[in-house]
Amino acid sequence: MDAIEALKTRRSCREFLPQEVERAVIEDLIDCARMAPTARGEQPWEFVVVLESSLRERIAGLTSYGKFIAQAPVCIAVFCRATTYYLEDGCAAMQNLLLAATAHGLGSCWVAGDKKSYTEEIRTLLGVPEDYKLVSLAAIGYAKPVEPRPKRPLEEVLHWEKFGKR
Repeated sequence: MDAIEALKTRRSCREFLPQEVERAVIEDLIDCARMAPTARGEQPWEFVVVLESSLRERIAGLTSYGKFIAQAPVCIAVFCRATTYYLEDGCAAMQNLLLAATAHGLGSCWVAGDKKSYTEEIRTLLGVPEDYKLVSLAAIGYAKPVEPRPKRPLEEVLHWEKFGKR
């Protein structure tokens, strides 16, 4: 799958099949995530892959909108050192990860981390040092088919030179 196809076909998946994801594929997802653009070349990210079902269930129970993490065979937590642009860097890495998952034929869903009430508890649960911030979580696995949601048309969101100029 090429990059444009991955961008246009990626969907948020919240229902997963019980099939394991191969370790080499997971490593490639992280490899793609670490290639994301980063402010000042800081690369503040660290990735914690959670395969153990009881740990995924605990994470799912802590989140506001990520209960499906318990069902996904893989959860990847993106943490960043508390740099000036940790949030932008971590989000860029997460987007790379989600697109790589699509390219590998996997479903995924981004679950918020930064500024959520559960961030410290998840950081502690996963043994991450205090100077790292949870940016986001991703549920990943072979997914049940997802119907695409309508997107706003290009003509509605595209402005030339100034806002409002079509």
